[in-house]
Amino acid sequence: MDKRTKKRVQVLNEKLQKLRQLAANARKQPDDAGELARLEREIETIEAELKTLRES
Repeated sequence: MDKRTKKRVQVLNEKLQKLRQLAANARKQPDDAGELARLEREIETIEAELKTLRES
């Protein structure tokens, strides 16, 4: 893994952690049903990108 890829993985991990926290809060207080679905889609997208980066 080169330097750029390592940095991208680090940034994605930080973003993933923040999104998971937001999703947990959205589950506790379901004000907007679409918000939780949007957060879960973003989490899946980031996880897929992380998997791709780690495999390369």
